[in-house]
Amino acid sequence: MNRFRPNIAVRGCGAFAEDAWKRIRIGGIEMAVVKPCARCVVTTIDKETLAQNKEPLKTLNAYRKQEGGAMFGQNVIPLNEGRLAVGMTVEVLS
Repeated sequence: MNRFRPNIAVRGCGAFAEDAWKRIRIGGIEMAVVKPCARCVVTTIDKETLAQNKEPLKTLNAYRKQEGGAMFGQNVIPLNEGRLAVGMTVEVLS
C-alpha cells in the first residue's frame, strides 16, 4: 500500500470496482470520479530498502495499460468541503 500512496483506500468491494464509479460520497463530501490514475516508477521502489525492480508496474502493464500508462485507482475531485476520517463509509451515488 505504501508504494501506491493512496489518499483514500476502500475495502469491501471487488477489485477495480472504482473503475465504474462516477460519483461517490464519504461522510458529507460528494466527489466526482474523473479519471483513472496512471502509476509511475515510484511504485517500483521499496520504501524501506530503496531497492527498485520492475514490479508492480510490469504486472499492471500486462492487464491495466491504457494510453498514458498503467492505471490503478481513480482521481476524484471533491464537490464540497467536509472532513474525512478513517473508517467512514463510501457511498457510490452513480
